[in-house]
Amino acid sequence: MFGKRLADYIRFEGWILLLLVAVFLVRLGLSLNGASYSQIRWFSMNLVLLVGLVYCSVAVHVRKFGAYRQLFGLVLVQNVLSHMLIALAIVLSMVTARPNVFTAPEVSGGSDGANVVHVLAHVIGGFIVSVFAWLLGSVILFVTRKLSR
Repeated sequence: MFGKRLADYIRFEGWILLLLVAVFLVRLGLSLNGASYSQIRWFSMNLVLLVGLVYCSVAVHVRKFGAYRQLFGLVLVQNVLSHMLIALAIVLSMVTARPNVFTAPEVSGGSDGANVVHVLAHVIGGFIVSVFAWLLGSVILFVTRKLSR
């Protein structure tokens, strides 16, 4: 993928991916154990994605991993993992008929988020969000390259 193996991307940003999974599990576990949305929202997968985006945008150049194409691969792996985990949590809610934080009205437009449309939105969204995140990351990479000369 973009001149590197998937394993290379996972190795490069492994700590980000592990942190995403950990935050996902904390959010899901808290919600299944009755914590309120106001408590759970402090554990943010989006914050992990933002930190990962900034880190990868700088580190891809500093650590000589590649350039813009490789940055897209890194961002794609992060976002697809995040959205697939969320899609799985929504499917879990559908199968068990037990709501969780990922199907809460606060995150699903005020309605019950345990539906196929919501799952598909995350499956597709992981790829679409990656493009926009990559554009932002490309600006950070551009600045990093200019400043490191």
